[in-house]
Amino acid sequence: MGRRIPMWQILLVLLVLMLTLAWTILITEGYVHIPLVISAIFGAIIAIANGFKWSYIEKGIINNIGRSMQAILILLTVGMLIATWIAGGIVPAMIYYGLMLLSPGVFLVATCLICAIVSLATGSSWTTAGTVGIALIGVGAGLGIPLEMAAGAIISGAYFGDKMSPLSDTTNLAPAMAGSTLFDHVRHMIFTTGPSLIIALIIFGILGMGHAGEQVDMSGVTTLMDGLKENFYISPILIIPPLLVIAMVIFKVPALPGLIGGVILGVLCAVAFQGTNLGELVTITAYEGFVSETGNEFIDSLLSRGGLKSMYYTVGLIMCAMCIGGVLDSTDMLKILCESLLKLAKGTGSLVLITIITCIGVNIAASDQYLSIVLPGRMYKAAYEDRHLKNKNLSRVLEDSGTLTSPLVPWNTCGTYQATTLGVATFAYAPYCFLNIINPLVSIFYGFTGITMEKMTDEEFDACMKQRALDAELALKSME
Repeated sequence: MGRRIPMWQILLVLLVLMLTLAWTILITEGYVHIPLVISAIFGAIIAIANGFKWSYIEKGIINNIGRSMQAILILLTVGMLIATWIAGGIVPAMIYYGLMLLSPGVFLVATCLICAIVSLATGSSWTTAGTVGIALIGVGAGLGIPLEMAAGAIISGAYFGDKMSPLSDTTNLAPAMAGSTLFDHVRHMIFTTGPSLIIALIIFGILGMGHAGEQVDMSGVTTLMDGLKENFYISPILIIPPLLVIAMVIFKVPALPGLIGGVILGVLCAVAFQGTNLGELVTITAYEGFVSETGNEFIDSLLSRGGLKSMYYTVGLIMCAMCIGGVLDSTDMLKILCESLLKLAKGTGSLVLITIITCIGVNIAASDQYLSIVLPGRMYKAAYEDRHLKNKNLSRVLEDSGTLTSPLVPWNTCGTYQATTLGVATFAYAPYCFLNIINPLVSIFYGFTGITMEKMTDEEFDACMKQRALDAELALKSME
């Protein structure tokens, strides 16, 4: 361990991170991998200059990468899932039937609600976007809905369910960090997430009404449906695999085995219904992805997707992001920054605002939504308790900001996943993720007005202080 790093040096590291990312994204329009690596190197140099050994920093980086391995495995599996579901006719069938049932006027509202229900049942925004979301993007394109609007509706719905589902990892992580209980946490989130969803649906409804008034060229939709039916076997039976994947997660099958089960179902459908041989499926799944050759330019661009190779860029980006996150976390740079911010909190409203700013900042700087919940949860727990605020207030704020803003950051694991899976750039869909934008604002409003910010009773506060003293005593003994 080295000495405490001065604040100005921490800010310098973050400045280098922001400037290199801004230069790459806005000026050169290049890959953001290198700015993340450069910032990690610069941060490591600063840490070494303050007495940290490289072996310690390296261990922090490796541990941080280790925390992202589940996300990487899920990403690679979703790449295979996309390829096999297209090859098996599952995605084409979902697009085909979606085009029959949906109209431009209700599409955005229906998409948001469908994704909210699926994500609530599965506890995973990633699974929702990687399955139902992919099909809905295709349906929206066929109806003439801008892809960025469709992606915004998908992500808004997916993150509502992810945030509210007891099956979600972040929904369990936030109360664990804040000292709340799972169901108290979920019930308390209804007060912020419920109104946010209603506002988002109203906005989506207004946008959809604008498209409903347009003269949609249904001949293009008809051509698309005919093209799908000519090149794929389309049957309601192909809707069963997505339902089985959802059922597997509902019955608490872990996400990764559930997605692998989806890949197997896709392979079976490709062989049984589309006449694809196993040799072709190996190439499609493990490398190139599905290459559509229907002769219809729109269908070919829509369905030429998936495979392990399609996820390599994203996996590389996650690895680079975890490097800078590991440096900042292991050397306590993020912890020191949080401590300084806490000095600015004069009341409940400012405390909530600082917590939300910190969660968003960690999402930007460390590129990891889990760290954006864990670190502020650790740092601000005592501050909320000192103000007699129940722990569920902090756990709610952590999710209102840490979970929901993660897909709005292009280099965050969630932002890169959503952009890669849905095929829409993060900066393009972000303005239409109304739930993700509105929810933190509602949380800030509640903080300053005191609405639903429940306080401890005197007995609860005394018990909390006794527990804190006991925890400190046990921690001291463990260090002896």
